[in-house]
Amino acid sequence: MSEKIKITTEFIKLDALLKFAALCDTGGEAKNVIQDGLVTVNGEVCTMRGKKIRPGDVVSLDGQEVTVE
Repeated sequence: MSEKIKITTEFIKLDALLKFAALCDTGGEAKNVIQDGLVTVNGEVCTMRGKKIRPGDVVSLDGQEVTVE
């Protein structure tokens, strides 16, 4: 499943995006899946929860994909 998420700021932090896109229910869950290496950003595993995600980036978790616009 691929979904588009529109942000109105220059960037959104990875953990906040996972919550905003409803890929995770809580910030704690987002932190855990990121630390466990389950999240990819543009096809590469990312373990930095504060990573700045900008328009054009693609974030994936458990087969669900979100493209930031």
